[in-house]
Amino acid sequence: MGLFSTKETDGDNEMATDFHFPTSKKALIIFTRNPELGKCKTRLAKTIGDENALEIYKFLLKHTADISKNISADKYVFYSENIKKEDLWEPSIFRKKLQKGTDLGERMHHAFQELFEMGYEKVAIIGSDLLDLDAELVNNAFAQLDFHDLVIGPAKDGGYYLLAMKNLYDKIFSNKDWGTSSVLKNTLNDLQNSNVHLLKELNDIDTFEDITHYEQLKKFYTTHD
Repeated sequence: MGLFSTKETDGDNEMATDFHFPTSKKALIIFTRNPELGKCKTRLAKTIGDENALEIYKFLLKHTADISKNISADKYVFYSENIKKEDLWEPSIFRKKLQKGTDLGERMHHAFQELFEMGYEKVAIIGSDLLDLDAELVNNAFAQLDFHDLVIGPAKDGGYYLLAMKNLYDKIFSNKDWGTSSVLKNTLNDLQNSNVHLLKELNDIDTFEDITHYEQLKKFYTTHD
């Protein structure tokens, strides 16, 4: 998960204040960056160019949308810049909101707080840049909340790809160097007195080194070996 902008430039953003009546006790938050040329996967773009990085991000978004359809929870897409009514996030499946806050911690805190206030008993958040993520893993995270206070999916870069909880833990969303290898360690330090379940470690995609072992992504770039 990276840092996002809060600029509101689209008329569809009126949807951000829509109230959605819960149809489940569980809610899934999907944080996504609006797929715009030169504004997503910038570290990856330094190696393969803006256009290829954008196409890879769109591929990752579709993967996230596809696997999310099989997750047993109400699904909320939180956009970074502006809400789009007509895109791959089908409004019959995904409820749409806007991220709010000055950094990733504030944005996640606001999203969790909003959904807990709506009455959800279990809330999880995922990013949209993991090709290894599947519905079974996320459904298991919700199930593990029956036995643990929080569930975290560690990312190989030192962050996390999933965070799930039954109550809001304000402390874990502040005083973090978001986007660095210290995030997971410092988050776990904040939770020393809590019962935390760790999922298997996964690779999120930020740099060229992160994509080289995925055959399905090779069509988006050319190597010169």
